[in-house]
Amino acid sequence: MSKLSRERESDLDTIEAVSIGSGTPDDLKTRVSWLYYMEGKTQDEIAQIVGSNRSKVLRILAQARSDGTVQIRVTTRLSRCVELEAELKSKYGFDTVIVVPSPQEPSDLPDILGAELGAYLSDRIGPDMSVGLGWGRTLTSGIPAIEQRQPSGISVISLLGGLTKVNRVNPSDFAWRVADRLAAECYMVAAPVFAPDAASREALMNHHGISEVVERARRLDLAVVSVGDLSPESIFTRYGLLTHDEIISLERAGAIGDVLCRFIDAEGRVIDHPVNDRVLAVHPNDLSGAREVILASGGWSKLTAIRASIKLLKPRVLITDSIVAERIAVE
Repeated sequence: MSKLSRERESDLDTIEAVSIGSGTPDDLKTRVSWLYYMEGKTQDEIAQIVGSNRSKVLRILAQARSDGTVQIRVTTRLSRCVELEAELKSKYGFDTVIVVPSPQEPSDLPDILGAELGAYLSDRIGPDMSVGLGWGRTLTSGIPAIEQRQPSGISVISLLGGLTKVNRVNPSDFAWRVADRLAAECYMVAAPVFAPDAASREALMNHHGISEVVERARRLDLAVVSVGDLSPESIFTRYGLLTHDEIISLERAGAIGDVLCRFIDAEGRVIDHPVNDRVLAVHPNDLSGAREVILASGGWSKLTAIRASIKLLKPRVLITDSIVAERIAVE
């Protein structure tokens, strides 16, 4: 192994432990990244070229990986994943299927799927398109892989309200961050995702700004959604969006997961439940007018919800992992 190879292998082991600064000028970050990844310079050589030191170069490279300035992809595909893609296209009539190997650590899956989603959107989104966005860790993880654009008439529409506390999967924040990458106009549901009661929800949905978002969502070019489950690790439990009693009640009513915070049963039907009457979001049925629905979700715990969501949404594009793909391919 060469000195350069040993250095890079060591960097991959230590990069997560390095403090990543946020104030690196883009020109310097781009230059350092180019010298390292494209010209094969060592970090010591780069430090001399840019008038810095090795530790700062390492921090810049870590930041470039984190924010999407540098994206590393494995371009060859496992043969079984390719086979599954073809099988699912034939079985369900999808236009596009992307199957990734299920990772050793299930917690890594949303980031992997998100990267594939971001790369797909970068290739798929064109000028003057309208893009509707759901929420979740998988979708949020795709942001760094979305190519930075110049203004071209793109509009981004958040398909559901926000959370009452700031965190990395707030849907409004997610839509705004995607719009920033695409230099797009952004339309958001400026209200919490769950209203206190059905009457409050109805009043808010009739607000001019929110009703405009709903109307735009009925004629999207692309609708991008994920699915949730009701496990202890679900967003509803972790962020206290629903009480324990509400979750138990939903399960007794047949809920197995959600699409845009509307809870559905195993057949993909939105269930009749008071929680669904409080949701400030575009109804999944309204996505039928979209030219292309993209479903990005995976993991064993979401298998039933993914299967049901395919029935409900009839997506043209599926991005998932090999465990889910294997199961739905044989059903």
